[in-house]
Amino acid sequence: MKIVVVSAGLSSPSSTRLLADRLTAATLAHVDAEPEVIELRDLATEIAQHLVTGFPPARLAAALDAVAAADGLIAVTPVFAASYSGLFKSFFDVIDKDALTGKPVLLGATGGTARHSLVTEHAMRPMFSHLRALVLPTAVFMASEDWGDEGPAQRIARAGAELARFMAPLARHAAPDLDTAAALAPRSRTGAITSVGAKHGIEVVPFEQRLAALGAG
Repeated sequence: MKIVVVSAGLSSPSSTRLLADRLTAATLAHVDAEPEVIELRDLATEIAQHLVTGFPPARLAAALDAVAAADGLIAVTPVFAASYSGLFKSFFDVIDKDALTGKPVLLGATGGTARHSLVTEHAMRPMFSHLRALVLPTAVFMASEDWGDEGPAQRIARAGAELARFMAPLARHAAPDLDTAAALAPRSRTGAITSVGAKHGIEVVPFEQRLAALGAG
């Protein structure tokens, strides 16, 4: 499995990247996955070019493909004017409209004061819901004074565990194809399929009905 981490921090190092790393570590404590970090500040020029031309340069195209192929996404932005940053929004403006459908997404944000703590709810969550992502219940906001406190650390741990839990079924419970369903279905002694879910398009033939048909023949 693969986790893609999108960080919109502008400085290096940045508190946004630090939060992204902590959320990643909290997730990897519960699931075996390969992380890939996308630093949007390195793609700012390419994002602007794509917005103007409609064609992504190679590096941006690779980043967009990575997000689309990820089993889980961690998205973290600094707060600007009480919302996500323009760079953060621009990246998700150019992503394919179906790339995030059903994908579990963990939200994070950083800001100077706790007054911006609801940015994950009033700005980020509606945006990802519009993209049809599966937005996790727990989002994490870190103000400057929060670093080192136990409360945010517990919230980060809970958020990481949630992402891992939502990612795991994607690997373990992928819907079988028709041939697999038929092969795994229970059979009567005559070889007839006696139980297969209706979603696979196979008619269910109860054992008693099959037995009666054999007797009539």
